[in-house]
Amino acid sequence: MERLVQGTAIRKYMPSTSVGARLTRLAGNLLAARHARQGRLCILNYHRILPAADPLLSTEPDVATFRWQMKALADYFNVLPLSEAIERDPSRPLPPRAVCITFDDGYRSTHDLALPILREFGFAATVFVTTGYVNEGSMWNDRILTAVRELRQDSLDLENIGLGKIAVGTLDERRRAVEVVTETAKYLPPEQRESVIDRLAEMSGQCDPDQMLTESMLRSMVAQGIEIGAHTVSHPILTRLADPKAMFEIAESKRQLEAIIGEPVRYFAYPNGKRGIDFNERHMAMAREAGFSAAFTTAPGAVAANHDRFALPRARPWDRTPDRFVLRLLRWLA
Repeated sequence: MERLVQGTAIRKYMPSTSVGARLTRLAGNLLAARHARQGRLCILNYHRILPAADPLLSTEPDVATFRWQMKALADYFNVLPLSEAIERDPSRPLPPRAVCITFDDGYRSTHDLALPILREFGFAATVFVTTGYVNEGSMWNDRILTAVRELRQDSLDLENIGLGKIAVGTLDERRRAVEVVTETAKYLPPEQRESVIDRLAEMSGQCDPDQMLTESMLRSMVAQGIEIGAHTVSHPILTRLADPKAMFEIAESKRQLEAIIGEPVRYFAYPNGKRGIDFNERHMAMAREAGFSAAFTTAPGAVAANHDRFALPRARPWDRTPDRFVLRLLRWLA
């Protein structure tokens, strides 16, 4: 089977016809029948795709993992473009086992590593882009990762941000240090956060590689059927900003992306995405005022008919095996 994306023929993956696959789809259909009138939708939330497994990024899938996850979606679920699922006519219910695919931040690996696999399976996706990093090197959290990875000492003195001394002598200690420093820096004022990161970079002596999408990559992805959404300008915690600054971050990211891709940007994803902690009802109203059609959180679970369009949940695909991956999605859709 073939379909066309911007004039390019793509061979669509044919789902498995094994007995197990047919039974799994049947079970999903039976579960979906409970919600037949309104339908349920699971939106997957990725960030970057790694060339190979990285012990300091254990929650991010490598290419091999991402490929079996996409194969599992092709075998057991109905993958829809986000706009088709969100803007669907109420008289046309979602198909059973409905899933959408999204990526946050705007990593170059979305273009280089994920896109070929998405095309292999004939899938659309939406990429939420932080515009301040387009064409630039790395996001602030990746600068922390690079610095801790390359440190040559066995401990970090971070008493200036209340963390004291952190051991980094072993791989497990470095992994934990990345998590602790990143989570703490996330909620610091931007100037203090930059000071911490600059200090770490000085200690490691390393420069950050270019990891983010370029404008030409964004336009290339749009030409290949990928939708672009907004994710603020600088990826701040919106609740830590004064309202005018928060409104600027939300609205300006939309304006900048539309100028790059020459198309409307309809959807927004809140940085970090925890309702009541990272954003609140004021920011939901701002997203609506900025002209977005819907906005997305990082709350786990499926979208149901009663969800506010400006606080729609998305799920991180943590599971390590295809069976667990499939069963988790089926539970959320049930």
